[in-house]
Amino acid sequence: MISSIGNLPDSTEDLKKIIAEREQYYQVFIKCLEEKVSFLQGKLFGRKSEKISTGKYLQTLLFNEVEDTADKSLADDDDDKIIVPAHKRKKPGRKPLPENLPRIEKIHDLTEEEKVCACGAKMERIGQEVSEKLDIIPAKVMVIRHIRPKYACKKCEGVESEESPVKIAPPPPQLIPKSIATAGLIAHIITAKFVDALPLFRQEKIFARLGVLISRATMANWLIKVAEQCRPLLSLMQQGLLSGPLINIDETPVQVLDEPGRANTTKSYMWVFRGGPIGQQVLIFQYHPTRSGKVALEFLAEYEGYIQTDGYSGYDELASQSGIIHVGCWTHARRNFVDVLKAMGGGKKKKGNAPIALSYIGKLYQIEREAREKELSPDEIYQLRQKRSKPILGEFKKWLTEKYPQTPPRGLLGKAISYCLNRWESLERYLEDGRIQIDNNLIENAIRPFALGRKNWLFSGNPRGAEASASLYSLIETAKINGLEPYWYLRFLFEKLPLAKTQEDYKALLPHYIDKEELKSFKQNSDLSSELVSNPLVG
Repeated sequence: MISSIGNLPDSTEDLKKIIAEREQYYQVFIKCLEEKVSFLQGKLFGRKSEKISTGKYLQTLLFNEVEDTADKSLADDDDDKIIVPAHKRKKPGRKPLPENLPRIEKIHDLTEEEKVCACGAKMERIGQEVSEKLDIIPAKVMVIRHIRPKYACKKCEGVESEESPVKIAPPPPQLIPKSIATAGLIAHIITAKFVDALPLFRQEKIFARLGVLISRATMANWLIKVAEQCRPLLSLMQQGLLSGPLINIDETPVQVLDEPGRANTTKSYMWVFRGGPIGQQVLIFQYHPTRSGKVALEFLAEYEGYIQTDGYSGYDELASQSGIIHVGCWTHARRNFVDVLKAMGGGKKKKGNAPIALSYIGKLYQIEREAREKELSPDEIYQLRQKRSKPILGEFKKWLTEKYPQTPPRGLLGKAISYCLNRWESLERYLEDGRIQIDNNLIENAIRPFALGRKNWLFSGNPRGAEASASLYSLIETAKINGLEPYWYLRFLFEKLPLAKTQEDYKALLPHYIDKEELKSFKQNSDLSSELVSNPLVG
């Protein structure tokens, strides 16, 4: 037994010192394990929101003289005061129904006998009471018959003509040739799946209830063919995205079956890129079998400007590429300190270093909220950040540097501090340009509809289906960030797409270039025609 221990200490004092060091090490180790258990329990059973009441942790600054002094030097005494402007409380009540909805009037009148007064005189109408009720007509499927008359000359039977003896008008351009699907039907199916997260097998059942049999395989083939038709649009959208000053990037897992050389359980990824000039933002979804940073490198091969991502190591290669400047995300930095609070019991404890870190980050976000509320220009945002955010960041980094050697690196707090210090240069880079956001939340918000749909349709049947989904998500999410209603944009697009011949024609159909007045007129005309068909009071 003695030989297995190794060299024994020379004295009792040395032995006591070794035992004390081991005890200290195991105490720290046990504390880290307890943190992990508490954190995992919170993940399983606790609330998912990262919102934390500022009152729970701002009080910790009272017990830290250094941070308290720093805060006083960074902000005026009025910064923490909440001023509520004078206002009148609105009475709770039902909101009025939208004015643009069609209305059908039903008059409930008295009988002629009831209109006679007790004195014998006929009563006169002096006003009316109006109450509005909301009704809905379920989806109604209809068939559009395209009739093309044929013409022939019965006199000469076409002998005198070098052309065909029978003449007929050419068929109207179709989005999917020789298909029964119209632009409206395709737009409905795509909106239901990619906006409302209705898988094709559920839509198949819905159509069956309406008396129409359309298999999910047929619908899937339609979507793939439509996505192929939209390739020129996607190419132009990618060019527009790469022309902007900033690109946000993120990725999320997706299950794809029948990938060559891969098991069906292998994880693939949907990459999302957001960028383009201000006011002409574009979102591009791309399916790839891998999460490797080479995907982003290939996409950004000719790009020069800022990119903003989370802390995934696959993006580290981008920083080495000429012309690319990497910007970090403060939401991810903040999330690590929130995890520390959750491991402490949901932030109920008043003391600790995590609340102090969150107070610094909270002040940075407060400045960003003020800039949004005041609708400041990029130049004004830059000046505001230089004046107020930069000093806070300087004090925060000083605090992190002081706490780093005092914190176990394997604990949640140690990892949170290491995350910030290791990525500090990219985290503070948002100060350089007022067009850059403090975090990557815009791209994460764009991924959320995809993640919601993934919970319903679970997987893509093959790589072609995954690529088609990526193309259609790109069009839908770009339409949404440019203020367009997805269904009507898609219906308009699919009506006009077969007529597009030149690059200018395709460009005019992009969500960020489309003529909104023309789209509005198209919607109104379509509403009128559908109302005449579906309104039960008509014919």
